[in-house]
Amino acid sequence: MTPANATAYSGHQTAPMGWLAKSEAWLDSKGKGAWIAAMVLGFVFFWPVGLALLFYMIWSKNMFRKSCNRSSRSYEMRRSGHAAMKTSGNTAFDAYKTETLRRLEEEQEQFESFLERLRDAKDKAEFDQFMDERARKTREESQDETRREDETA
Repeated sequence: MTPANATAYSGHQTAPMGWLAKSEAWLDSKGKGAWIAAMVLGFVFFWPVGLALLFYMIWSKNMFRKSCNRSSRSYEMRRSGHAAMKTSGNTAFDAYKTETLRRLEEEQEQFESFLERLRDAKDKAEFDQFMDERARKTREESQDETRREDETA
C-alpha cells in the first residue's frame, strides 16, 4: 500500500448524512433561535411537526443549554482574558500593557465606587422623601382629629 492510499483509507466507512441529520446540523449551527423558529413554523403549517420538534428539543436538552453553538461567549471571554496575560516577547509593549491594565482596573474600581455612592445617595433621598410624606400624613391626620374634636365639643 502506498502512502497516498494509506491516508485515504480510514478503516471504517462513514455513511452519508441523511436529510434529518443535515437539518439538525444546520439548525445547530444557526443557534437556539433557529430551533424555535422551526418549531413555530412547524406548529403553523402542520401542528404534529411543531410538536415533534418541541419534544425533540426537550429530549435532546437543546432548550436548556446556554447556546446550541459549540463555543459560548463566556468561553471566548475566558480565552481572551488568558491571552491578555501572556507575554508578547516585547518588554516595552508588555510594560505598557501591564500599566494600561492596572490603570483600567483602578478606573473600574473608582467607577464602581462612584456608582455605589450614587446608589446610596438615591436610596437616602428616597428614604427621606418617604419619611417626609409619612410625617406630613400623620400631621394631617392629627389636625383632622383635632378639628373633629373641636366640632363635637
